[in-house]
Amino acid sequence: MMRSSDALWAALESLAEHKLRSGLTMLGIMFGVGAVIAMLSIGAGAEQSALRMIDKMGMRNVVVRAKELEPDDVKELRKKSIGVSRRDVEAIREAVPEAEIVAPRLRVEPYKVLAAGGKSEPVVYGVSRLHTELVALPLLEGRFFDALDERDHAQVCVIGSTTRRELFGTEPALGQHVKVDDLWLEVIGVLAADEADDGARVGSDEGNVSVSSSAKEIYLPFTTALRKLERDPLESPLSEIVVRVRDEASPGEVAGIVDGLLQRLHGGASDYEVIVPEALLAQSRQTQRLFNIVMGCIAGISLLVGGIGIMNIMLASVLEQTRSIGVRRAVGARRRDIRFQFLVTSFSLSLLGGVAGVILGIAIAKVVAAYAGWPTLVTASSIVLSTGVSVAVGLVSGLYPAIRAARLDPIEALRHE
Repeated sequence: MMRSSDALWAALESLAEHKLRSGLTMLGIMFGVGAVIAMLSIGAGAEQSALRMIDKMGMRNVVVRAKELEPDDVKELRKKSIGVSRRDVEAIREAVPEAEIVAPRLRVEPYKVLAAGGKSEPVVYGVSRLHTELVALPLLEGRFFDALDERDHAQVCVIGSTTRRELFGTEPALGQHVKVDDLWLEVIGVLAADEADDGARVGSDEGNVSVSSSAKEIYLPFTTALRKLERDPLESPLSEIVVRVRDEASPGEVAGIVDGLLQRLHGGASDYEVIVPEALLAQSRQTQRLFNIVMGCIAGISLLVGGIGIMNIMLASVLEQTRSIGVRRAVGARRRDIRFQFLVTSFSLSLLGGVAGVILGIAIAKVVAAYAGWPTLVTASSIVLSTGVSVAVGLVSGLYPAIRAARLDPIEALRHE
């Protein structure tokens, strides 16, 4: 029986004799594998980003978020409702027993943020002292503000790691002062570095829900933000209300109760939306599955084209080697030896194309991450899957030509010119 090493060497020699033809044949496999890896890496990166965002929002939380309204609609809606406000916070606390924690959150759009050492463009939030119980905000140094800071409208803040670097460089930040618009704030805490450099974004029924990286944020007491920072009087007093649901309650059911309560308080004005991170997670996973199926089908077409190319070149190879096949059969080669040799040749074509495709797919993922700003994650499973499929396509495509070569009549093959 023909040894595997001899068959492999013979296959490589055969491919080397027709370099251009072999290279063009491998392109279909290469592009197919590259597309599979690139698409799966983009999908995995998007899923990781969405999971990070949902984790930051809190799986046991329900978020009431003020809608961004069109200028023409604001005045009319404000006749019915002042927007998301502290009244809503108190109402939820009193009327929804399943709510364990209810905390307001106010996003400020400052026109300047500076310190003695530099300036920055962070996202500024006014939040409750309970905010750290709702979302993960680990401190690197200092402290978060407390009930006394809220009561006294203290001019204090906690800053993210990137904001700290931009404002103070390598100098100590604790005890220093930051100017947000015309308000000076004392830095009492610095957050630990966030894993994500940029914010995450995920789709919802109402549009896109985004969460910025805590590395680029500044937090101050919401009471201070409401009283001492200027805002458009037609804007909603609060940006969000975060409700922590008790363990025994369902976030979806609590969201329905909160929505019904707010509809009455707001006079039916559609100036808010209720977001359930748990539901967003399910939606994100469903979207991810659909994305993988569609992209897998597109990449599968490329692999199918590559497989057809391999079958075509193998049939041509059988025709070209008809006489040599007859000689080998005449000197004692068995049909399975001929079949094995052609299968090894098609396997080599698909394997080389698969390896080239892996390199191409990783390169595409890196380019997308670098220039498009889209998160990508190349996983070992995507490499194994795409390479395995390409090899399987090569073997299946080479099976018919190998069987055809093995069935050649030795005498007729020797007469072939």
